[in-house]
Amino acid sequence: MKDTSAVMDSSDAQRKKIAVIGGGLVGSLNACFLAKRNFQVDVYEARKDLRVAKFARGRSINLALSYRGRQALKAIGLEDQIVSQGIPMRARMIHSLSGKKTAIPYGTKSQYILSISRENLNKDLLTAVEKYPNAKVHFGHRLLKCTPEEGVITVLGSSNVPTDVTCDLIVGCDGAYSTVRSHLMKKPRFDYSQQYIPHGYMELTIPPKNGDHAMEPNYLHIWPRNTFMMIALPNTNKSFTCTLFMPFEEFEKLLTGSDVLDFFQKYFMDSIPLIGEQALMQEFFLLPAQPMISVKCSSFHLKSRCMLMGDAAHAIVPFFGQGMNAGFEDCLVFDELMDKFNNDLNASTCQFKMVHLPKKHRAMSSCYYAIYFYPSLHNGHLFQNKIS
Repeated sequence: MKDTSAVMDSSDAQRKKIAVIGGGLVGSLNACFLAKRNFQVDVYEARKDLRVAKFARGRSINLALSYRGRQALKAIGLEDQIVSQGIPMRARMIHSLSGKKTAIPYGTKSQYILSISRENLNKDLLTAVEKYPNAKVHFGHRLLKCTPEEGVITVLGSSNVPTDVTCDLIVGCDGAYSTVRSHLMKKPRFDYSQQYIPHGYMELTIPPKNGDHAMEPNYLHIWPRNTFMMIALPNTNKSFTCTLFMPFEEFEKLLTGSDVLDFFQKYFMDSIPLIGEQALMQEFFLLPAQPMISVKCSSFHLKSRCMLMGDAAHAIVPFFGQGMNAGFEDCLVFDELMDKFNNDLNASTCQFKMVHLPKKHRAMSSCYYAIYFYPSLHNGHLFQNKIS
């Protein structure tokens, strides 16, 4: 890990104020990087503190952490802590329609990705932010307005009184439906596109069996089935989180518990005793299938006053498991640029566009490839390729 102590004592950095919009994974990680450099960092998160609030379902509850994400965590000293809470997945385990299982390694025996709890990772990152005396997380504060040319944001907190906040840099880490980005979209020459795929996703649970995992734990389990598929990632509590990806029109055909059971008996027979018939029929209707969106925009910044990172800049569909890792890489690349330009926000934001934007657009091309070749992906053909 590089030594940034030389730049962290900069009086110029101490005078600069940065507002990070969004206290999710990318926002909280970014706040750590910026606080390390002695900027005054304020994170504005619309939701309540998830460390004390009851966890609400609706988003994926576990993630695949790869090398790119680990490098960013390493740079702020959190890699070992986070990795110790994950489960290594050294290969994909393909479940055929007949029930036959075939393992496809990611690479050598030393190569693997990690199944990580989204909730626990976000909690750890928020706690890490609050360890910096020059950083503060404002929960329950929703962004109402963003005027990047003037470095002003308007937020609404528990007082229900809009408050203007002035800062030197606004960093939008507020996800695929970014409010910060919506303001940048009104600026000339800002390009933006989004695409919903015709598939939704739904999460199910395979509970522990006799106090242990019900399937082999060190695998990403995949059931490829033509135009749809199911995956399962292991959790540290010995359960698996299953995600069913399927066209909305197929979800809409399953109206009763019997419909669901018949569907699983036809396509995912080996998963039924693992999930449990009653649990399957009940859990399937707890929440509707969720949509999946990809987002592409250019540029990622407005001069040196405002920039986008993570899903706010480049949301991708989850088939390659790289959304979080790509967002973490944003934070690391910007930190390296800040190192290179000695905390110069103007030089770093401009260079971020030149260095990072082409790379992200190439990644987005892979994302669109995944969309257009979705049936092949589900038939298992693309699973034969190793992740580099």
